[in-house]
Amino acid sequence: MEPCRQPDASLIPPGMLSLWLVLFVIWMVANSALSVAVVVTGGLITMVLAYIFATSTDAWRNIRWTPRSFYHFLAYSGTFVVELVRANINMMSYVYARRIDIKPGIVKVRTRLKSPIGRLALANSIALTPGSLVIDLKDDTLFIHWLDVQSTDVDEATKALAAPFETHLEKIFG
Repeated sequence: MEPCRQPDASLIPPGMLSLWLVLFVIWMVANSALSVAVVVTGGLITMVLAYIFATSTDAWRNIRWTPRSFYHFLAYSGTFVVELVRANINMMSYVYARRIDIKPGIVKVRTRLKSPIGRLALANSIALTPGSLVIDLKDDTLFIHWLDVQSTDVDEATKALAAPFETHLEKIFG
C-alpha cells in the first residue's frame, strides 16, 4: 500500500493575496466602474501580476494585514492624497507666477524604514508628488531632486519630504 502523499503547502505564494488585494483596489479606483467586465478583467490581471511579483521576490512575505496595518494603509492613502494636492497647488503657483523664484537641487534624505518594499513605497510616494524626483536609493539614503530646495540639511529635508509618509509606511512595512 502506497503512503498518502501530502500536497504542496500551497499553490498561493506567501504575500500574494495581500498584494492582489492592493492591486485590485487600485484597479477599481482607477477604473471607477463596477461593471462585471471591469471587475473580472481587473481581478484576472491583478491576480497574474500579484502571482508574478510574489513568486519573483521574498519581499512580499513580510506583509501582514492586521487591523492596525490596515488603518495605517488608509491613513497613508489619505496622507498621500493631501501631499499630492499640496504639491500640485505649489506647482500651479510656480506656473502662474510672474517670476519663478526657485532653487532646484539635489538633497539627501534618510529613512528609518527597514524593508525594501517600504523604502520603495516611500521613494514612489516622493517621486509621484510634483516637484520632487528620487534619483537614487542606497540603503537608508535617498537622493532627491527637489525643484525648490528649502534646506540642504539632511534632517530638515527628511522632515519635509519623507516624514509625512514614513510614519504610516513604517507601521505597514516595517
